[in-house]
Amino acid sequence: MGKSAVMSSIASAPESWPWPPIVRASVGWHLLAVGAAVFVPGAAPWAIGAIVLNHVLITAAGLTPRSSLLGPNVTRLPKAAADRREIALTIDDGPDPEVTPQVLDLLDAHGQRATFFCIADCVLAHPALAREIVARGHSIQNHTAQHRHNFSFLGPRGFAAEISRAQQVLEETTGQRPDCFRAPAGLRNPFLAPVLHRLGLSLVSWTRRGFDTRERDAATVLARLTRGLAAGDILLLHDGHAARTAAGRPVVLEVLPPLLARIRADGLRAVTLPEALAA
Repeated sequence: MGKSAVMSSIASAPESWPWPPIVRASVGWHLLAVGAAVFVPGAAPWAIGAIVLNHVLITAAGLTPRSSLLGPNVTRLPKAAADRREIALTIDDGPDPEVTPQVLDLLDAHGQRATFFCIADCVLAHPALAREIVARGHSIQNHTAQHRHNFSFLGPRGFAAEISRAQQVLEETTGQRPDCFRAPAGLRNPFLAPVLHRLGLSLVSWTRRGFDTRERDAATVLARLTRGLAAGDILLLHDGHAARTAAGRPVVLEVLPPLLARIRADGLRAVTLPEALAA
């Protein structure tokens, strides 16, 4: 999708975004600080300090993936899904031609479903694999077009272009339009939420994560995911950028069999996010 087409689709979308209290308060705080600096003798240093403190707070909120201060953020499944003993297993950064097919086989063997937050460029590189994910009963959702390391520093136009292009690629490849979005590493800034609102996407983070892109010990990853495991949890693993065990095997492939066995033993059922959030 060209840049002009992206911005045209954003411009025609609803604009009634309810800015969260922290952002409205931030605007007021800035106006108050500027007013004090202009009209109160000697207040300029204090005003500058107040503005810096406000920016630190906003930045901290954006660097906290499970925070809802900057806008709605799904960190657990709804009560109806939890009452059905459902959890969501989410797998990020793929599809990967080496790892993803093995992940799919493990999920099939245990009769569980997962949600794959896919990078659109990886989907373009492996479209048949993306279609196989959907054909085998799983869900593909939006994890940006490129998984840019500077994603959290983008402004409204950058967010709109990156996320809209991913929406188009994923829908054209799989036939299903995503309705969930996850930011790279969960990091963001106040400009993301209104863009997601206009695109009809829900920000989804997680209840617990295994840090399996840097932790090479499968037992440690498994413990992080299963400690206090309960209905309604959203778990995070990776098929792309997966760390390797000492034997060279992707950690996710070592973690999934005991994790899926634990899910079944606890009377839980892993379902896709669209299935769980529709209730």
